[in-house]
Amino acid sequence: MNHTTQSQKNSNNAGSQHGGPLSGIRVVDLTAMVMGPYCTQLLADMGADVIKIEPPGGDGVRYISPGPVPAMGGVFVNVNRGKRSMVLDLRTESGANVLRELIKTADVFIHSMRAKAINKLGFSYEEVAKLNPTIVYTNCYGYGRSGPDADLPAYDDTIQAECGLTSVQEMLTGEVNYVGTIMADKIAGMTALYATTMALFHRERSGEGQEVEVGMFEAMASFMLVEHANGMLFTPPIGPANYHRAVARNRKPYATKDGHISALVYNDKQWSQFMEAVKPSWASDDYATLEQRAKCINTIYGLLGETFKERTTAQWLSLFRELGIPAAPLRTPDELFDNPHLNAVDFFQTVPSSYGDIRFPGVPTGFSKTPGKVAGPAPATGQDTDAILHELGLLDVHADCHEG
Repeated sequence: MNHTTQSQKNSNNAGSQHGGPLSGIRVVDLTAMVMGPYCTQLLADMGADVIKIEPPGGDGVRYISPGPVPAMGGVFVNVNRGKRSMVLDLRTESGANVLRELIKTADVFIHSMRAKAINKLGFSYEEVAKLNPTIVYTNCYGYGRSGPDADLPAYDDTIQAECGLTSVQEMLTGEVNYVGTIMADKIAGMTALYATTMALFHRERSGEGQEVEVGMFEAMASFMLVEHANGMLFTPPIGPANYHRAVARNRKPYATKDGHISALVYNDKQWSQFMEAVKPSWASDDYATLEQRAKCINTIYGLLGETFKERTTAQWLSLFRELGIPAAPLRTPDELFDNPHLNAVDFFQTVPSSYGDIRFPGVPTGFSKTPGKVAGPAPATGQDTDAILHELGLLDVHADCHEG
């Protein structure tokens, strides 16, 4: 059963769209930092009209990293590309009224405030659903509302610690540490993306809107326990909650004669080919099968580590390409911008802006009929406020909506 969405009914009011799979979907975005904005960036890349609601002064992430002009730092520009920015002071009645009118035209309402804060502003799910019963309302929280930690603040570092990531890093490296990326923010953002689009899919079939909740802690606990739940899955438990191969101390890039290489001689075919080609002195029938190797995987990694020192990185890469064994050189993030494969598949998309061209990492998925793309640069603070007010027929009535 096909249902006309609210934003399709108001398609003459929609922002810039480019024919992606979410073309015609309007998103009211009250998120900040990275978790929520990464979700809505992906929605924008897929064609949605994402209207970013910012307080006077703008999203604080505008200022946390360098940019070519003030308030346009690199992290902000990347996770807010292709959106429109509207400044509203939701503490004022005029600002809140504009948001209420905007909600009536939207398909998705997404926020990253704590429950008490969004409720105090008057935009709980119950209040928003009164304005637009078919809306998909997504809450992006640190912790789910039904648990004792519901009102605790949360950031990527604290969730990495809470979900066990710092613990497995200690098992692997011997040192308690974070990973070198804001993994919790991004995983939770992608979780919010799939949850929101699933709710949209349900609405497409039924016409029914609903409330969606995504907790960063819950998202990361689920992510970590994919492999690390392991023996703790069973009743009674038959082993600890860790995947021993992933945390083996010798699991690391191998030192070669002139550098390092990442390689995984994993299945039995690859192992047999490696043994035949290299003939290491430690070869043994005791290591012939994956089951045998899995039982002593740290020892296996150590033996391979000694063998890899015997040749250069280029020699190993050449051999592994010939044998079909997964291997790769170690690259820096800087080098990705000149990566031959990424450039051959047109991964990067150059978008013009008022302060020069921006070379964005592009959409990593392909659609034969409705491909996504980077719709445009990130907006300046409030640059689309007047245009959106005009679309809503409110420009003259609410000219002061963004003033504190």
